[in-house]
Amino acid sequence: MDIFRGFDRNFTILAADDLPENLALIQDILESPRCRLLLARNGQEALDLALQYHPDLVLLDVMMPELDGYQVCHQLKGTRDKQLIPVVMITALTDLGDKIRGIEAGADDFLNKPFNVAEFAARVRSLLRLKQITDELENAETVLFSLALGVEAKDPSTIGHCERLARYSVKLGEPLGLEASALKALQRGGILHDIGKLGVPDAILLSPRPLSREDWSVMRQHTLIGERICQPLRSFGQVLPIIRCHHERWDGSGYPDGLRGEEIPLTARILQIVDVFDALCSQRPYKPPLSVGAVLQQLHEEARRGWRDRELTQEFIWLVENQQLEESLLQMPASAAC
Repeated sequence: MDIFRGFDRNFTILAADDLPENLALIQDILESPRCRLLLARNGQEALDLALQYHPDLVLLDVMMPELDGYQVCHQLKGTRDKQLIPVVMITALTDLGDKIRGIEAGADDFLNKPFNVAEFAARVRSLLRLKQITDELENAETVLFSLALGVEAKDPSTIGHCERLARYSVKLGEPLGLEASALKALQRGGILHDIGKLGVPDAILLSPRPLSREDWSVMRQHTLIGERICQPLRSFGQVLPIIRCHHERWDGSGYPDGLRGEEIPLTARILQIVDVFDALCSQRPYKPPLSVGAVLQQLHEEARRGWRDRELTQEFIWLVENQQLEESLLQMPASAAC
């Protein structure tokens, strides 16, 4: 039996059990040149190996010394760069409460001892397919982030702008009670909001002079270009409105669609406020940086004119005035300090 037949990559699998005969059985089933198998005799050793090698799948016995399977699973799922690793709990426990405890720890699947070899193989193949898809999505996201940061790097005065927007947006979204998926979209949107500037000529993008009407017509296309670039990724469904709509205005005078008020997605309204704040705080080829006080006054004025969501603007001003963004501000380049 070759569990790895049909896959176009190699895998690393971690198996943890305090009984050598159980590890030997798993080793026999998984033996393949396509698989690097890591073996652990207790929970702490399993956790250490998982943190060091980033396996594609973890097979955990529940009852182990030092750390039990629940504890290992909980710590892995609580580690940001390990939380998408599939975890299978292998147990002789049959009580429903034990299974619920595993689910709460973050387990992706369960196998009862003694397990059927065919069922074991099918579960492993299914989770490895899922991990491969997840990795491909992560790789695509990484490429998009790299492209977006490449756009930013063209202009030294904007270095760090995207990362600051990602932080500021989440800081503003959290007290509003946004769901985790919306906060993640804000973080991604902060990085990717201007990725469409890949389609804007450098002569326009880096111009030290005010843009002509024709140049602005080209520049305004970046929101639509950015949306098209990111559209193929289904997981970016909540990010696309941020990219498309972050230059809309509350009174309908923005672009590209002239949306008004709450027609503008909330996440896009959040990003546009922090985008304006960071741009005004930063030195650009066409202007010096403004003080925090001057920037907040301008934001207040733009909200009064009807350009920004007044309630959101006031919420953001409160965050700044109460030093909720202090850490982020301290991380800004010296030339951008307000």
